[in-house]
Amino acid sequence: MQALIMAAQLILGISILVILHEFGHYLAAKAFGIKVEKFYLFFDAWGVKLFSFKVGETEWGMGWLPLGGYVKIAGMIDESMDKEAMKQPAQPWEFRSKPAWQRLIVMIGGVVVNIVTGVVIFAMMSYHYGEKYIQNSSVSNGIFPSEIAKECGFQLGDKLVSVNGTPIVRFEDALKIKHILGTGVSYEVARNGQRMEVKLPSDFASKFSDAKADFFLPRMHFYVAELTPGTAAEKAGLLVNDVITKVDTTSFEFFDEFQALLKANAGKEIALAVTRNNAPIEIKVKVDETGRIGFKPDSKDFTYETVNYGFFESFPAGWNKAVETIDAQIKGWGKIFKGDIAVNKAVQGPIGIAKFYGGEWIWSRFWLFTALISLGLAFMNILPIPALDGGHVIFLLVEMIIGRPLSEKFLEGAQYAGMIILLSLMVLIFGNDIWGLFK
Repeated sequence: MQALIMAAQLILGISILVILHEFGHYLAAKAFGIKVEKFYLFFDAWGVKLFSFKVGETEWGMGWLPLGGYVKIAGMIDESMDKEAMKQPAQPWEFRSKPAWQRLIVMIGGVVVNIVTGVVIFAMMSYHYGEKYIQNSSVSNGIFPSEIAKECGFQLGDKLVSVNGTPIVRFEDALKIKHILGTGVSYEVARNGQRMEVKLPSDFASKFSDAKADFFLPRMHFYVAELTPGTAAEKAGLLVNDVITKVDTTSFEFFDEFQALLKANAGKEIALAVTRNNAPIEIKVKVDETGRIGFKPDSKDFTYETVNYGFFESFPAGWNKAVETIDAQIKGWGKIFKGDIAVNKAVQGPIGIAKFYGGEWIWSRFWLFTALISLGLAFMNILPIPALDGGHVIFLLVEMIIGRPLSEKFLEGAQYAGMIILLSLMVLIFGNDIWGLFK
């Protein structure tokens, strides 16, 4: 069931974004009087389609190959490679007959819509949910560092003070993506009554991509906040708001200590001492091979704050989040091109993306990842690769500079080269997904 929910969220999210992206091209083309012959969600490869209907001059339909979608714009060299149509004399309603600046707007229409979509989703999430965060000053027990954080110099119980000289007000701001991908990032921490400096190493981005855990978390006392359906915790009778105090005969105080005890008993049955409604009880539960029993914790240690936005105030907040996301995309791909991060560790295919959506349908998470994917699609599509929007944009800019269009033979060759590049990337991405399943 969880796999079906992940797949359904992925298909819905990608479908929304593909339709909106192609609609950006469609609207721009129609605005300049260009004929749009086809508008398809998914690809009707080899002419196979699930359904189609015609409205006016445009055939609307759904293909069988769920790898995106497309609009077929008359008189344009695109993935359809319709050479016969290109051999005919140019018509006034064709893409190739229009001025370069109009064709440029048509090509960036999809990317613009993806950016706007990301901004609007972020804005509406800010308006509806607000922004909830932990006050860093309330993290009185310091942090629980992962192994990679310990290698960087963080220690258990460190209290975060600032990053790159900027005081940390929200705990969540302590490790934004710009810090992960940045260079020369330095933290100030309070340790045993003294201020210490911890610098992230130059190869931190690569190490972080290898990590299997959060960099650091606030150290906390905890209670059971949510049970994962079908897991050992639910079957054993653990309930929301239960407070676990012992594993077998071993007492502990913090959640990280409880996690360590579970991992030490992976695959075994243990006895949990639980306080429920101020009364002690004992529950026996089987720990799985990964050292988990199946619940989400929460804590009353922290002070939570929520920033609420009015409708119009939410749009600047959405814009700022979109800019931060695109900046992270640029820095991330810069790290990949430099070889600082391996492609197979940084790029996710459909399976990896579906896992981000998760096995539960939580609308806030669905819209969050849909916004992130929308901005990711905008960035990917504007890359200067033939067959992508960015490749067409580069050729149009060259045309505007030299004062004449590039030859159709050159554009056809570039389109083939771009398709080969994209197919190679798809093989890499899908292979990475499948390899991840085996691992």
